[in-house]
Amino acid sequence: MGVPQAMAALRDKAALVRESLQKSQTITESMVSILGSFDHRLSSLETAMRPTQIRTHSIRRAHENIDKTLKAAEAILGRFDLTRKAEAKILRGPHEDLESYLEAIDQLRSNLQYFTTHKCFKRTSGIITHANNLLTKAISKLEDEFRNLLTNYSKVVEPDRLFDGLPDSLRPSATSPGKRNDSKKDSDNQKNSENAVYTPPTLIPPRVLPLLHNLAQQMVQAGHQQQLFRIYRDTRASVLEQSLRKLGVERLSKDDVQKMQWEVLEAKIGNWIHYMRIAVKMLFAGEKKICDQILAGIDSLRDQCYAEITANSVSVLLSFGEAIAKSKRSPEKLFVLLDMYEIMRELQSEIDYLFGTKSCTEMRESAQSLTKRLAQTAQETFGDFEEAVAKDATKTAVLDGTVHPLTSYVINYVKFLFDYKTTLEQLFQEFEESDTEAQLKTLTKRIMEALQTNLDGKSKQYKDPALTQLFLMNNMHYIVRSVRRCVLCFYCVSLG
Repeated sequence: MGVPQAMAALRDKAALVRESLQKSQTITESMVSILGSFDHRLSSLETAMRPTQIRTHSIRRAHENIDKTLKAAEAILGRFDLTRKAEAKILRGPHEDLESYLEAIDQLRSNLQYFTTHKCFKRTSGIITHANNLLTKAISKLEDEFRNLLTNYSKVVEPDRLFDGLPDSLRPSATSPGKRNDSKKDSDNQKNSENAVYTPPTLIPPRVLPLLHNLAQQMVQAGHQQQLFRIYRDTRASVLEQSLRKLGVERLSKDDVQKMQWEVLEAKIGNWIHYMRIAVKMLFAGEKKICDQILAGIDSLRDQCYAEITANSVSVLLSFGEAIAKSKRSPEKLFVLLDMYEIMRELQSEIDYLFGTKSCTEMRESAQSLTKRLAQTAQETFGDFEEAVAKDATKTAVLDGTVHPLTSYVINYVKFLFDYKTTLEQLFQEFEESDTEAQLKTLTKRIMEALQTNLDGKSKQYKDPALTQLFLMNNMHYIVRSVRRCVLCFYCVSLG
């Protein structure tokens, strides 16, 4: 095939390609036109459907609002129903079912809070006012119930119940509380007394305490703290004071003490020592226990209540001790002063615990002051006794030269002093930290020297020198023999 033929074939093929391209272009333009038509139609359809979509969305929102409204209405109706039930229980009062009554008050408070925060309809303010009035009535009834419960179960404690809680060695059947034991004290017995177990009486039945606690909590939540304080204080203080009066506690002044015969006063001091143990270890301890339980969680009110309940009783007990400590000193009072000092020392830790709060500061400090005052008076009485021995001016001579009454009196007195050795050492430490045993030796030495000087003077009353020597010999022999029979042999100085 020649060149002309090849060129002709290429022209034919190019024309065919051109024709195909033209057809493709025509088809493409037709498709673009068709698609443009679809887009226009879809846009028109969307425009036509938009109102329907808006109406559908509005209907959906309306349904949601209706559901929310129905739920809110149900909640409100439920609150109304709960309020109605709570009101019915409150109107019946707390006597039938106290726990249900307390639950009704809690429910009423909850409903009141709900309506206060959901003021969404016109009658809300009226409902809130009604609920507040109902709550006020409910709390008023609670106050009456608290007062009635506390009064009905707060009984005066009979002395026999108190004695039953004492250790056997301290019960009146074992040792009369009004009589001081003049036998030698035993340190082991003192330790046993301090470590003995006391059983405070049940002041209020345990089953009643939770009810009183719940009532107290409700009154506090309602802002009735002062009403609660007055009811609790007045009721319990009266019962405590009556219990002590039945036991025998009485308020005595310094003048009352001064007018008493010594035998009567000594018995009252013995009783006072017994009463102090019972009051602190049993009555005050029991009072603190129930106060802590009933007023648990109301610390400031609890501490102040306990302080005011016990204040007058503590004052009555301590005032007697103060009257004794301030009364006219005399040698025979020394040992009862030491007994009183000893019991105050014994009770010191309990007093510090029971009256350890700020509200009880005055009572705690009064007890500490009495302890110090008793120690001071006892120490001053030592000096009085030494002076009395030195200045004894009994002119009646013992005719046969035997032991003079002053000698036996002083020796017995000093023997009793050493029965109180531990107490005396504690007493000396109240004023200085020096060697207490050395102080006791010095005290004894001075008393014995005063006795010896006085006996020397009395021996000169005899005209017969033989009787003078016999008198001195008999008295010295009595002193030495007595010393050998007691612990004085370790402390007394040689008398020659």
